[in-house]
Amino acid sequence: MTRHILIIGATGGSGAAVAAACIGQGWQVTGLTRRHVDDRPATSAIRWVQGDAMQAADVLRAAQGVHVIFHGANPPGYRNWAKTAPQMLQNSIAAAQAVGARLILPGNIYNFGPDAFPVLREDAPQNPVSVKGAVRRQMEQMLDDACHQGMRALVLRAGDFFGPHAPASWLSNGMVRPGKPPRVVRDPGTAGAGHAWAYLPDFAETVLRLLQAEERLRDMEVVHMAGHWFDDGSDFARAVAEAGSVPGAKVKPLPWWLISALAPVVPLCLELREMRYLWQNSIALDNTRLRELIGAEPHTPLEDALRDTMNGLGCRAEQDQSRSTASTPAAI
Repeated sequence: MTRHILIIGATGGSGAAVAAACIGQGWQVTGLTRRHVDDRPATSAIRWVQGDAMQAADVLRAAQGVHVIFHGANPPGYRNWAKTAPQMLQNSIAAAQAVGARLILPGNIYNFGPDAFPVLREDAPQNPVSVKGAVRRQMEQMLDDACHQGMRALVLRAGDFFGPHAPASWLSNGMVRPGKPPRVVRDPGTAGAGHAWAYLPDFAETVLRLLQAEERLRDMEVVHMAGHWFDDGSDFARAVAEAGSVPGAKVKPLPWWLISALAPVVPLCLELREMRYLWQNSIALDNTRLRELIGAEPHTPLEDALRDTMNGLGCRAEQDQSRSTASTPAAI
């Protein structure tokens, strides 16, 4: 039987990656879009349904006949996050309950405070120190509550995303400028602080392998993805500079003083400043439970992953014309 997935946020970073992975494995993919379906490419393998994630009826209509709902939605322009993000998730919960689908939420580490560092396990205490972290904790609690009422959910937490189609990421928003090979790569981290990164195609492959292990998943399953770990997060910035292929490219600290000064008037700077503590501490994700479920974690070599990422962002001095080997990850 052909598996069918509804992706809320199919044009975003994680949603697009999961859609591509599912299509590659023969899944039927439905995407919810606020745009008119005729505006989507006619060659798209995604079946588009026009609707708004803020409207419960639209989500339920799109979810008819699906086995899985992937909730990768973000508020338009990331505005009014604390109100709109939980409401959109509640609409996906209601749809999943109605059609009997497993609901997947791409998670992150925002819902943890320094008391849970440096190694995050799934059951670590959630004492967030940011607005977004509090919202993330609320959203996961919503899923847990729904699972006590018969729903099935999966939260896959990972470090910072990067990939060829990641429009909202630290790499594309703070470290390089999309469309321009970098002569300077900005490093947001504190020297000596370790950091975890997750390559989106690896994340999507991990989602698929977890779904293949459905019979071993708990009703409320939370797992961590280790991703690419750096004992010193600055090593990632240096790898990004090398992947840009710009002779003499330098790595310089992100100007946090300027971000702090602009935070009162620039929403993006306010968001960045609030997350600075994640760059001042070493934070690794323990993937023991994930390996129990699927074996080795999908793991594309960093050189391949960054080459594809920088190509996709238009940040390589010499764009690759052929597809790299990054679509065939190794495992860890």
